[in-house]
Formats: sequence, structure tokens, C-alpha cells
Amino acid sequence: MTALTVSAEGLSKSFAGLAAIDNLTLTVRQGELTALVGPDGAGKTTLMRLFAGLLRPDAGSLHVLGVDVARDPQQVQDRISYMPQRFGLYEDLSVQENLDLYADLHGVPMAQRRDRFARMLAMTDLARFTDRPAGKLSGGMKQKLGLACTLVRSPDLLLLDEPSVGVDPLSRRDLWQIVLQLVKDDGLSVIVSTAYMDEAERCAQVHVLHRGRILASGPPDTLRDRAGGLTFVATPLPPMPARALQARLIDAPDCIIDAVPQGGNVRFIRRPDADAARLADLIASATPRPAELEDTFMMLLRLQDDTPPTTIAMQTTAMASDGQPVIVVRDLVRRFGDFTAVASTSFQVARGEIFGLLGPNGAGKTTTFRMLCGLLPATSGHLEVAGRNLRTARAQARQRIGYVAQKFALYGNLTVRENLAFFGGAYGLSGKLLRTRITDAISEFDLDPTAVSGLLPAGYKQRLAMAVGLLHHPEILFLDEPTSGIDPLARRAFWRRITALAQGGTTIIVTTHFMEEAEYCDRIAIQDAGRMLAIGTPREVRDLSGADDMNSAFIAIVETARAGRNAA
Repeated sequence: MTALTVSAEGLSKSFAGLAAIDNLTLTVRQGELTALVGPDGAGKTTLMRLFAGLLRPDAGSLHVLGVDVARDPQQVQDRISYMPQRFGLYEDLSVQENLDLYADLHGVPMAQRRDRFARMLAMTDLARFTDRPAGKLSGGMKQKLGLACTLVRSPDLLLLDEPSVGVDPLSRRDLWQIVLQLVKDDGLSVIVSTAYMDEAERCAQVHVLHRGRILASGPPDTLRDRAGGLTFVATPLPPMPARALQARLIDAPDCIIDAVPQGGNVRFIRRPDADAARLADLIASATPRPAELEDTFMMLLRLQDDTPPTTIAMQTTAMASDGQPVIVVRDLVRRFGDFTAVASTSFQVARGEIFGLLGPNGAGKTTTFRMLCGLLPATSGHLEVAGRNLRTARAQARQRIGYVAQKFALYGNLTVRENLAFFGGAYGLSGKLLRTRITDAISEFDLDPTAVSGLLPAGYKQRLAMAVGLLHHPEILFLDEPTSGIDPLARRAFWRRITALAQGGTTIIVTTHFMEEAEYCDRIAIQDAGRMLAIGTPREVRDLSGADDMNSAFIAIVETARAGRNAA
């Protein structure tokens, strides 16, 4: 019988009377890769912190590596390594200095450091950057350095709390290669929480959490079988875009559990009791497809609460789509000293279009974004937004745009209502109009007006940021990785809102590391090293790469361009 790394029985943990972990029982086997998945607020991070001995359970028993965590948390901490969502790198220190510091903190003997550092630097491909300050690394490189610092000692158990949040597909692939290598070569026990179902597919065991309880556990193959016979793919009839068909299906919860664009088509899950005639009205034809783990995840959550997604009817003052460009970029350049972050970039975006800006960490996406929003001046080139030249009329352009930042940028010590009131005033709203807009936003985004903003779960912080960005009904909405770190359930609701906004004539510019989200866009552009590598519809970009899915297309285009630069 395989030894157990974790054994929890009747485990409970509450905060201010609210149960984060509720009478939970699970086991984790030694030498395996185990995934914790669940929606925002499911209890994944609380469970990780209990495993790490950083929290004390209110009830139940918890043994980690055979140790009673409540009785001797230090003994557990001496044998594990834990990488939280926000790992504490020292950005003023170099890569090597961060490794040295964490080795000191963990008491790694000097005799072991050379070999350990060499292995970690080789696995993370950071050996060339040992002298670079951590603050000047890309997001993906920071995550790899965080993992290397976590592993400066050889643990018996590795805990990873959403390690790939905010990193691009290339960096995510590299991180997982490292983790899988550690499990295979060292027999390391690893527990990972993740918002990516394709990551959970790679694990030996998956535990689906919801409201502090386990909904289902088992190998990915066993969990996938739960959705067997209910998964299909439909092709929209021209000229309907895939996202419009997806919205139509997701707005029919009596028949459809879930729907998402993929490869120009829409994959969906039929409810077991769906009426055949009603389905025929929604979809002309559909083809069965193999079930995926994400299908079971969505099915479990939808059927658990039986609270289907609400049909969105967004209010907007944006003008109807007329095909005319509302963003014009010509030969855009931005330099920081000798470093060129954006190099001679040109593109246009039409009114009512959803335009995706994709690229690896450090590709220049956020710099381009900040210039488009008027937050950062261009070094050279022409930049026009909402009919305003950003060199001469930046303030006027800003009045016509909304912006949702990559990181939560509202006031964490203010309530939801106070944040809405403050930013509404900053947008020039006042009196009855402001009060009406706040009331509408609270209702539309299902927010608690008295909740302290900084204490909201990630998905609700994203809702509040969206509500603030839309208060003044902008013509153009800029979204900088808005779904980073939120689960598939929250991402569906988010994109349903975006589809409704685009249908109302609002122009959407979005950056994302979820390649499935590129399928919602009318067109996408892929950048790397500040240069434009590809631009076109999702289908055109897939055809350019020769790949069937957007994730593979992205990786192929970026790696081909890098190989060309290295050979030059």
C-alpha cells in the first residue's frame, strides 16, 4: 500500500464565523502529483496553509508526513517547501543573491549549495541571469526563480499555490516540465492548486473543492468519465462568430451546462435532462467529442448549486459598430534608455471589435497597453484613440476609455460602494446619475456594497474592477490580463459580459495568457521582444502556425521568431 503524505479527516477552519474548510476529508499519496481545483473562495489556499502548518485547524485531524500538524507545525515546516501565490522575492537582489538568502533562511549547509544551486539554475534556465536583479526579470522568470528559491533545500513535500498565475504559455510549460521532472526523478510529493484544468489533467489525483468541501476526487480519467456522453462541439453558421453562438448557448441553462469557443467552433456540455426539441432550436447540428476534465469541473459546479449564469444585458452609451477604426497605431516605439520595449508597431482596431494583444512575459504588451491608455508617452510614432491624438489630447482621450489593470488597483481599505463613488467622481459623474450608476453596477456584478474591497476573493475583485471601469460607459475598454488567477466558472461570466459589451458597440482591447480566450476575439496580435509577429483572426493565426489550437499556435509562432533572431 502506498504511504500517505497527507491525511485529513473532518478538517474544519473558519474565519470570522465563515467556514473556509468545512468537515473535509482527503488523503494524498506519497511520490505523486496531486491537484486542488475549485472556484474562487473554495478553500484551496486555506487548505494549503493548513498543510504547511501556517494555520491551526478548528476541528478534525491533519497529519502531514506522518506528523500531527496541530501539535508540531515546526517539524512539518522543516520538511516541506511552500511556494505561495505571491512568493517573496527580493527585487533589489540578484538571482544568485536571492538563492543565497533563501539557502541561509533554510539552513542549507555550504557543502550542499553548489550542486543544489547548479541543478536549480539549470532546470529553470536562469544560469545566464545570476547577476540580474530579480525586479528586472519577466513574470515567467520570476516564477521560475521563486520555484528555485523554494527548492534550495530538498523537501519531502512541495506545496505550490497557483504557481503559473500571470505567466505566458511558454513559461507555464517550462514550470511544469520542472515539476514533472522532480516527481519523476526524485519521487517528490507535490500538491498544486491551479485554475488551469489542463494542468490538473497532468496530475495523478485531482480533488475538486467547493465551499470548503470535496465535491469529487480521483484520477483525471475517472473524473472525465462523469461528463461522458454529454460533451459536443457545434460550428456556428456564417457570419455568426463563435462567441455569439457561445453566448446563445450559455444563456440557455435549461439545456446547456457550459459552452466555450474553441478553434472557431463551440464546445458545450448538454444537460442530462435537456429537451431535444429545445436543443434543435439552439443548434443546427452538433458532433460528439471526448470529455475533458474541465467539462466535469463545470458540470459539478453548475449542478451543485443549480445556479446557471445570468443573461447579461449590459448598458452602454457606445456607438454602434461601423467598421471605422477607433484606435490607430503607426510605427509606435517606446524606449527605456538603451532598451527598446516596443519597436515600430502598427495596427488598427475597429469600433465594436474585440482585439487581443498576446505575447510572452516581457514581450511589450503592457507597455503598448499603457501607451494606448495615455498612461505612458510614446518615444515616437502616431497613436490615435477615440479620434484623439495622444500626443496632443491625452486628457480628452482618457475620458472616453475604461481601464482594468492587471493587478487589483483599487483602494483595498474602502468598501465596494466607496470605491465606486470615488472613481465615479473621478470620471466626472455626480449626483443622481452617479448614484444610479453605482446601484446598477452593484446589481449587475452581484456585489456586496458594504464589503471591504481588499478582502474580496480574486473573482469578486475582478468584478469590482470591471464595474469601476464601466461606470462612465466608455467607448473603449482596456483589459490587462483581467482573468489572471480566476477559475473557469468566473472566466465564463466575465466573457459573457464582454460579448454583450461588444454587441453594444464598445471596443475591447484585452491582453491574456489564457489562449482559449483568444478565441473570443475578432482579431489577435502576437508580440515578442517588442515586435509584432502575427496579426489576424484566430483562424488566420492558427493557419499561419499550422497548429489546431491557439496554445500550440502561440508557442510555435514565438519559438520560430526566437529561433530566427538567434540564428541572425
